[in-house]
Amino acid sequence: MKTSTIVSITVGTAVTGLLAYAVYFDYQRRHNVEFRKTLKRQARQQARKAKEENEAQGKRQREEIKAAVQDAQDEGFPTDIEEKEAFFLQQISQGEAMANDGADPIGAALCFYKGLKVYPEPRSLIGIYDNTVPKNVLEILAQMVSHDKNLNVGSFGESKDSGSESGHGVE
Repeated sequence: MKTSTIVSITVGTAVTGLLAYAVYFDYQRRHNVEFRKTLKRQARQQARKAKEENEAQGKRQREEIKAAVQDAQDEGFPTDIEEKEAFFLQQISQGEAMANDGADPIGAALCFYKGLKVYPEPRSLIGIYDNTVPKNVLEILAQMVSHDKNLNVGSFGESKDSGSESGHGVE
């Protein structure tokens, strides 16, 4: 026998097997009550598992954000005007690069947070952030601001639980 004949027979057998399984599955789904119940139960379990994983991931992200803010506060911020200006420009350019890259949204938000901390008028900077920073980074930044009680920026970041409220505007 030729190799092409063997390959054709193998492929034909595999396709026939898949087609037979699809017909069997469809028949069971339509006619077997227990099979339908099992399918529904499995779908609910998968949905519950996905929800639990999302909640756990959100909790890990909130803890990571809180730790990043605490680390930034522990490092301190410049106090001299020239140092503040240079620090601000450095953090904003680094944050923009990281936000455009998209690989580390928490790192990008941390850069914008550090820039916000040294900016003389944080409320006006929030308005600029609203128009220029990607939404996912802006939501993380709102969570960071909510963890810092010393930073007064109005209504921005007052939601502690999700940070996905639409009220990111300036008061």
